[in-house]
Amino acid sequence: MTVSTKDIRNVVLLSHSGAGKTTLLENLLFKGGSISRKGSVDDGTSVSDYNDDEKERKNSINLSVAFYEKDEVKVNVLDAPGYLDYSGEVFAAVNAADAAILMIDSVSGMQVGTTKFWKYAQERNLPALIVISRMDKDNADFDKVFESIKNTLGKNCVAYCYPDGQGPSFKGVANLLTKKGIDALAPGDKAKAETLSGEMTEGVAESDDALLEKYLEEGALSDEDLKRAFRQGVVSGKIMPVIPVSSEKEIGVEGVMDIIKDYFPSPLDAAAAEIEGGEEGALNVVEPKEDAPFSAQVFKTISDPYAGRISIFRIRSGKIATGQSATNTVREGQEKLGQIFFLKGKDQVPADGAVAGDICAVAKLKDTHTGDTLSDEKHVVRFKAIKFPEAAISFSIKPKSRSDEDKISNVLTKLSEEDPTFHMALDEATHELVVSGMGELHLKTVLARMKNKYGVDVEIGTPKVAYKETITGKGDAKYRHKKQSGGAGQFAEVWMKIEPMPRGGGFEFVDEVVGGAIPKQFVGSCEKGVINAMAKGIIAGHPVVDVRVMVYDGKTHPVDSKDIAFQIAAAHAFKECFEQAKPVLLEPVMNVELTVPEENMGDITGSLSSRRGRVQGMDSEGGMQVVKAQLPLEEMYKYANELKSLTGGRATYTMAFSHYDPVPPNIAQKIIAEAKKEWEEQHQH
Repeated sequence: MTVSTKDIRNVVLLSHSGAGKTTLLENLLFKGGSISRKGSVDDGTSVSDYNDDEKERKNSINLSVAFYEKDEVKVNVLDAPGYLDYSGEVFAAVNAADAAILMIDSVSGMQVGTTKFWKYAQERNLPALIVISRMDKDNADFDKVFESIKNTLGKNCVAYCYPDGQGPSFKGVANLLTKKGIDALAPGDKAKAETLSGEMTEGVAESDDALLEKYLEEGALSDEDLKRAFRQGVVSGKIMPVIPVSSEKEIGVEGVMDIIKDYFPSPLDAAAAEIEGGEEGALNVVEPKEDAPFSAQVFKTISDPYAGRISIFRIRSGKIATGQSATNTVREGQEKLGQIFFLKGKDQVPADGAVAGDICAVAKLKDTHTGDTLSDEKHVVRFKAIKFPEAAISFSIKPKSRSDEDKISNVLTKLSEEDPTFHMALDEATHELVVSGMGELHLKTVLARMKNKYGVDVEIGTPKVAYKETITGKGDAKYRHKKQSGGAGQFAEVWMKIEPMPRGGGFEFVDEVVGGAIPKQFVGSCEKGVINAMAKGIIAGHPVVDVRVMVYDGKTHPVDSKDIAFQIAAAHAFKECFEQAKPVLLEPVMNVELTVPEENMGDITGSLSSRRGRVQGMDSEGGMQVVKAQLPLEEMYKYANELKSLTGGRATYTMAFSHYDPVPPNIAQKIIAEAKKEWEEQHQH
């Protein structure tokens, strides 16, 4: 069927791993008539966990997309993984969705991954439905979990349905908005449900001033008023409905489908997409109009050994048809879009075209990557880049055989195209191939995929911390480069100042040359020389960040001045400036959340402070203590085994990158000395 923008819903499934997202998706697809039989995670037959490594691990590693159509509404569901190590996939999914379903396990309650991913959704102001899943499990407790949800996520969480029984006796739900099914509940549950229903009506009334007045005057609201205001409340984020579900027993799934269809926003209700560099003072957004010029953003790339590169994109405006051409406005190239298709996991459903708000895919684009914008050739726009989280951990890798060596860089490029949080680089100082990612599990998954999917096997070296270098003061230097050895000479003189920028400020190059002391083209050469020097590092061979460089004077020679001479002179001037400007090493600091048995708390707090850890807060959760702390990544590498031995393997932790901090001087000296020694050893041979 051809749908219009108002009849599309784009929904992302978010939760900690193991809360049942993939199983819920199977139910939605089955009840929506998109699949004829339900698959299962355990059997490896689910639509969204289709990769071999996902089947083997029995959990989601990649973001996958599927859809169903019901009552003339098309629902695109983005199933995001639940491990923090794969949070890049969650970023991509949240960027393409208009609403979120947050799944919370009825036994475990709020877990660290759920809270973290919810923050991503909040950054994009996504409205949400909260599903309390696995209500048929022993020890399922709706009231307790609902209370903790309100305490964690806010008072705007309202019970949309109340369970009829729980645990193995869970047999249905009562709708608290329409009151349907409340009378069938057991007396105690009926009283609770009626109280929650009253609270919901008040909450809905309070979300709309005119309605609140009517409610206070009349003491009740009509079904139509309630439903209209409920939708407005959900779309605006003032109301977050909560529903108990058992995907295994197929209870509550219809309720989820009703909320998606009736109360979730269409692309027309969602925030318009922001574009880069429009007119000053204008509202620089693209509205999702079907009759506007075509524009879309790629949010996920899949590298398939057989089908090639598949680009999945969200259409932001206009329409698209199979065979159409578009401009990639990030890489400034033309792309011919072949067969358009909708995805159902790994299955491709061919389509003639698609409209604003829809999610579709195309194979074999020449040079289009995740985050790129495709747009109409005559109406060029460029969407704001998707900000992926920074890599936190690195391994050095070595190909196991000569044939692997030949293939490795091509395969690593494909893997990094597929996953923007996976990076590879050749460390020029150590000549090591270094891969970086979100965590140990993330990197090991990518390297296992490299072996299984592309047949390239590697040896993993000790993880290296991704240190960076910066300055805390100012520097000023001039450098003359002069080379005269038969034939053409080289001459350049560069006068330079540098100063620190705020953390995360990046690099800024300022041309302050007056009177043509250095011609424009050679000022460009100076910038190139500085960038090369920054990449190699000055004090310990790590990239330089957060500096402003001003080239303010210099000298040229009518014959001997050339591009390479100014690159060399600028690199040397930068090095001298840098050494004057109170250089420091920066190290990644991680947010760590430890779940620890109470009896081990003394040992844990002691061990944290000995590892330069800073405790940020503590909480108790079901007989365990949850400790939030910040720890340098260097210390975390050594800490995992220590944590195991201190707690007999009962403690768990999750970590995510937080920020960069200066390394204490005594530790920095050791790192710099080691880097120097390594450099000298390499340059002796």
